[in-house]
Amino acid sequence: MARLLFRLGNVPDAEAEEVRELLEAHGFDTFETRAGFWGLGVAAIWLHDEARFDAAREVLDAYQQGLAERMRRERDDLAERGEAPSLWTRLRHHPVRMLLVAAAVLAILAVTLLPFVGLVE
Repeated sequence: MARLLFRLGNVPDAEAEEVRELLEAHGFDTFETRAGFWGLGVAAIWLHDEARFDAAREVLDAYQQGLAERMRRERDDLAERGEAPSLWTRLRHHPVRMLLVAAAVLAILAVTLLPFVGLVE
């Protein structure tokens, strides 16, 4: 019976391709499912042979640990050069988006706290 190995939801295409190549290089027999038009399915990579799940999981865990270390190094390098994204750079590059996010947060706070305003008297 097949077993879920790796969810592809919100995974960048480059990372998904690296995972596919890694699994193929290690000889794991996999197949993929898509989320479908409405997004109701599970976009994932599945392992055909459940007996090899632990070995495949070890390979993926090692890959993900290496990826996390690589991403941390890239972030640290950007921070050292002063190019790391901050709140102010995001505000400068996307002022409308940031304004809409702030408005949404304020609206949610207002709706949440509105019932309690009359109780404080």
